[in-house]
Amino acid sequence: MSKQSVCVLDITSSMSGILMPPCDHSNNQQHSGDNSDSSSLIAAIGYGNSISCLIRCSRADYGAIASLNRSFRSLIRDGELYKLRRKNGVVEHWVYFSRHLLEWEAFDPSRRRWMHLPRMNANDCFVVSDKESLAVGTELLVFGWDLMSHVICKYSLLTNTWSSGMSMDAPRCLFGSASLGEIAILAGGCDSNGNILSSAELYNSDEGTWKTVQSMNKPRKMCSAVFMDGNFYVIGGIGGTDSVLLTCGEEYNLETETWTEIPNMSPVRTGEARENDMPATSIAPPSIAVVNNELYAADYANMEVRKYNKNSRAWVTVGRLPERVDSMNG
Repeated sequence: MSKQSVCVLDITSSMSGILMPPCDHSNNQQHSGDNSDSSSLIAAIGYGNSISCLIRCSRADYGAIASLNRSFRSLIRDGELYKLRRKNGVVEHWVYFSRHLLEWEAFDPSRRRWMHLPRMNANDCFVVSDKESLAVGTELLVFGWDLMSHVICKYSLLTNTWSSGMSMDAPRCLFGSASLGEIAILAGGCDSNGNILSSAELYNSDEGTWKTVQSMNKPRKMCSAVFMDGNFYVIGGIGGTDSVLLTCGEEYNLETETWTEIPNMSPVRTGEARENDMPATSIAPPSIAVVNNELYAADYANMEVRKYNKNSRAWVTVGRLPERVDSMNG
């Protein structure tokens, strides 16, 4: 084991003795911490080694670490530590859940810890409207409708607070979205008049900016989206003047900034809707996920797990869903 690895293990274990035990994230701001300052962070090992150790700590502990002194607090809240984590390939996935209308929790599957987020600040109109969410970088974005306009509520992991006021270039709902590091792309959806959109926007959470990118080949709403092999994919959805199910997908290449249509990329089959006499608008977006750059889908109609073969561009059944795992159309 390298000297640096030993340092990481040692400092992680020693820090666990001086930091608070895991607690609700919402309480972290109540601990003002020591107002002393230390340019070396952990003086015994120096600034560089301190950073190497901190980027390997769970981000669930960052609230406690920020309470130690101004240097730790500044390092965590200015976002630089998260940029260093991405640069060094440190990946830590959290899953966000909305248990009640304005309450959210984050789950760390690696350490099996739950963290309670502060309550959202939103009015009654936002509460009763449909909402969509997207985690990107150090933020959780919740999209909804507030009386007469689209509203985005943003939770910042850096400050443990909610804020509002940001807006897309072309506000929308029922869109497909996915994130990769500090960026996210939102594509398709509907505008406030119900028109189905083909436009797409890229959001940079580090800069807090929206950028309109090239439009898709086909307008679509109620679609799903993923990042895979570094590119963005929009799959399925509803399009056309007669609101038909789309079986195609589209790939957005971030380098060339162009869209390519991919036939039969959606795991949803139009025949299913006809067999069940269900209108297209009642079909949920495809339930898809990417694991190790491989695309999978949950086929609830047949209780199957399917995998997309990139070479043949076909879906193949690879297993069964667990018993009693079903869905009321999403």
